[in-house]
Amino acid sequence: MKESFADLGFGPELLAELTALGYEEPTPIQKAAAAPLLEGKDLLGQAATGTGKTAAFALPLLQRISTQRSASGQPGQPLVLVLVPTRELAVQVSEAFHRYGRGLGIAVAPIYGGQEFHRQVTALRRGAQVVIATPGRVLDHLRRGSIDLSALMAVVLDEADEMLDMGFAEDLELILEAAPDKDKRQTALFSATLPPRIAGIAERHLKDPVRVLIPRDTAKKGSVPKVRQTAYIVPRAHKIAALGRVLDLESPTLALVFCRTRLEVDELAERLVGRGYAVEALHGGMSQHERDRVMKKARANTVDLLVATDVAARGIDIEHLSHVVNFDVPSSPEAYVHRIGRTGRAGREGVAITLAEPREHRLVRNIEWSTKQKIEIATVPTPLDVKARRLDVTKGTLRETVIAGALDGGLDSYRSVVESLAAEYDPMDVAAAAVKLAHEALAGTGSTDDEVQIPTYESFSRPEPRGAWQRDDRPRGHVAARAPHGGFAARAPRGDLAADGPREERAPGGAPSRAERPPPRHAEADGTRAPAAETRKTAARRAEPGPGGAEFNPRNLVRIYIGAGRKLGMRPADLVGAIANEAQINARGIGDIEIADAFSLVELPEADADRVVAALRGATLRGRKVTVRRDDGRHKP
Repeated sequence: MKESFADLGFGPELLAELTALGYEEPTPIQKAAAAPLLEGKDLLGQAATGTGKTAAFALPLLQRISTQRSASGQPGQPLVLVLVPTRELAVQVSEAFHRYGRGLGIAVAPIYGGQEFHRQVTALRRGAQVVIATPGRVLDHLRRGSIDLSALMAVVLDEADEMLDMGFAEDLELILEAAPDKDKRQTALFSATLPPRIAGIAERHLKDPVRVLIPRDTAKKGSVPKVRQTAYIVPRAHKIAALGRVLDLESPTLALVFCRTRLEVDELAERLVGRGYAVEALHGGMSQHERDRVMKKARANTVDLLVATDVAARGIDIEHLSHVVNFDVPSSPEAYVHRIGRTGRAGREGVAITLAEPREHRLVRNIEWSTKQKIEIATVPTPLDVKARRLDVTKGTLRETVIAGALDGGLDSYRSVVESLAAEYDPMDVAAAAVKLAHEALAGTGSTDDEVQIPTYESFSRPEPRGAWQRDDRPRGHVAARAPHGGFAARAPRGDLAADGPREERAPGGAPSRAERPPPRHAEADGTRAPAAETRKTAARRAEPGPGGAEFNPRNLVRIYIGAGRKLGMRPADLVGAIANEAQINARGIGDIEIADAFSLVELPEADADRVVAALRGATLRGRKVTVRRDDGRHKP
């Protein structure tokens, strides 16, 4: 027998609002949390984002406030404080409390940074019984004496793991110290994950909490998971082209694309606008007014894509958000869980897409192991796949037009044109020409990126032993590529060897993340040599002869000058790939690499230098023809 909201003990006012909102059956977290919260017990809840956590604590607390009217309404003394990590989540939780408690007449005040301070003080003085706030803004009000937490009957920490990740641990401690002792208040802590730091907070600030663990939805045998998880293995230089193709095939209602930094958000948003999408950026560098404008457009369904950082996107809950895209693999499984939790909420289906570089296979495997869920590895759609999908969209639109025209006679005015042309030409040719015009109007001419060859990776491969090389009789322009750091093996097509794209990602703090650091001996330099430190074992391995190149000998090295440097986004990996692919030499023969602002210097065996110079003169680097010569000390572009 299914349990209803009435069975959980909620009053008629709340039940009436839930019915009006279309709520029929409580979710597992709502069922489990209702009884202990209504009884005033502390609660420690773990449930994935999008499982109904907000209603799980909002409904019982509203019910408790409604039975304690005599203690409510004191200016600046709220009865319930809900702490959340972001402004967006504060607004959403506040809206939820207001909707659920509309029939109870309970005043709710959201308090967060970026909003006018005087307006918040006014709301508190009017006697708000529920305050939804970010930790930093609560401390501001405490210091100014505009809020008094001594009358709190309940404190809720929502998305507690996110607040700790954002550096709010000290703020939370100060706020909880200003609240009544844990023996005199009710405390509820909700989190998608429960790392040791969360357990520490629970031990210090919760009193004998009821523990509620709601496992993530798992698909029944033969069924499809609510969030379909797919990863595409794409070299960094081709990520934007690959993302465009994937989006063309998926046709999302609204997609949220995650990037790591503000700069990358702005760059990717600009590139996607160039592909014809309606795109909005969202990151912490924007003012509150700008963020509100973006969210209003997203909720009004007037944008196709939101490109955001993790911090800016926390708390976003948009009903028609159908796809989440990780432009880069998240650095931790917890971050992945929070990202994909933006879609597939409240029982709806969603899609999570990850663009993984070949060297990021360990990050993907770690996410699978931690979440106990399989991430399907798919191949990037080809230009033919994209064209076929666009034709399908055109066909569907035409079918709808034909059906509508048959019902309302909207096609009658065009029949004379068709009859006239059919008298001169084959009716099939006339129809095909009309479809062509309709298709071009609907789908456009497409992007030039649609024709770019993207290396195909069909699955993860076992990391190859160091020093293991493959060789076959492939035509010039293709080499057997050893996966960097032992990952994938794929065929690299000849062409623009370092196509334009976002630069390599940086981990928090400005340093490259471990998975993305270039090999140590290929160090960037500011025009000065940065020699690599080699162990005897490494030097001995590099001295081994390899196919397609001279034997490595540090005494037989010469330097070549390449007129492309950091200003063009050159990286050591770009130069190594260009030399190995175009000149067909063993990359192990390459010595030190120096990258200055306007040029690069590469050490090569004397026997290979002329071959490399000749090969690179006919190639393009970062979309440009560049000067390539033996280094003569004249370091000018």
